Amino acid sequence: MHMASVEDIRSHFPALERIHSGLPVAYFDGPGGTQVPRDVVAAMEGYLTRHNANAGWAYPTSVETDEALEAARATFASFLGCLPSEVAFGANMTTLAFHVARALGRQLAPGDEIVVTELDHLANVAPWEALSVERGVTLRTVPLVPDTGTLDWAAFETAVGPATRLVAVGAASNALGTINEVPRAAAIARSVGALLFVDAVHLAPHELMDVGEMECDFLACSAYKFYGPHVGVLFARERLLSELDVPRLRCAADTAPERLETGTLNFEGIVGAAAAVDFLASLATGSTERERLRTVFFTLHERGAVLGRQLWDGLGALDGVRRYGPPPELPRTPTVAFTVENVPSVEAASRLAERQATFLSHGDFYASAVVERYGKADVGFLRAGCACYTTSEEVDRLLAGVGELITT
Repeated sequence: MHMASVEDIRSHFPALERIHSGLPVAYFDGPGGTQVPRDVVAAMEGYLTRHNANAGWAYPTSVETDEALEAARATFASFLGCLPSEVAFGANMTTLAFHVARALGRQLAPGDEIVVTELDHLANVAPWEALSVERGVTLRTVPLVPDTGTLDWAAFETAVGPATRLVAVGAASNALGTINEVPRAAAIARSVGALLFVDAVHLAPHELMDVGEMECDFLACSAYKFYGPHVGVLFARERLLSELDVPRLRCAADTAPERLETGTLNFEGIVGAAAAVDFLASLATGSTERERLRTVFFTLHERGAVLGRQLWDGLGALDGVRRYGPPPELPRTPTVAFTVENVPSVEAASRLAERQATFLSHGDFYASAVVERYGKADVGFLRAGCACYTTSEEVDRLLAGVGELITT
């Protein structure tokens, strides 16, 4: 099947025309938020200028808003491998996770346990941590293995027991790029009858989600990590959507999935999020959107693996640079965390931006347990992530910039 070239993909992103310090900007900040193609902006503008209304009423623009919302659910059903009725929208993954946690917490009591991991973003820890205060729930944490940047699966199996009610795990680490074995976590959770909540924010831009294969009960992601606007998307099994005791207004819809969507939604953002999925699907040929997405993500994963290895090996060849996380031989995304000896991450990121026009994130990326485990809580990591528009030449420019940090 045909797949668009990197050059063709780049032509869709106006942000790539930006010049900084006399150079075109190379965006390596995708793990914190990707750039947006014209089609997504046009979809949002089109909604706001021609269809803008609140939902649920009989006049045309309101009916059109209802139709746009249902079309977005169908698009994300293709993206996640689920039913449209199992897709709910919210402000972001963090807000959705807190919302689900509060609903589940109403059924929990002292003695119940929830299992989280050290590899996770705080958005998949803090909502469950709050239940230890509010409901007396016990929180158990699975450690990471520093040498490989992977989860300690023996400790995982020990942490999950008869009192476990929910397991919360990230599909991939936003700090280290580690791809976790979600089906393995699902099997462990199922063995004691626990639910599984998956944070797929970091993996969703790199691998096509399939909630059936993952065997999860909940999965959350954020469209701004895969070329869309700031909107959160939640998959929840239809039975759970119908049964959860969610905080809601008495007059609000009480049917799935609307019952999880509190207040008026960000309709233009949801339209844009669906347009981001449509944009990805447009990059390949195929008879169905799911088939096109499968081709796109397979190809992008292969391209990302090449760029990730180039970045990993190039950083490893530089004296004074330390890399963190799994090597390219292990399952990972093209996101690499590293430090430069004697150069704090914020200073390094600033100098790389000014000298090479390479934009990187710095700090702990809300994965504070990870940087603490590596003893870098005071200075943080640099994080370089490759996206669908990243080129080999941009990686070379970044590596040259890091080399200059060491020598100057």
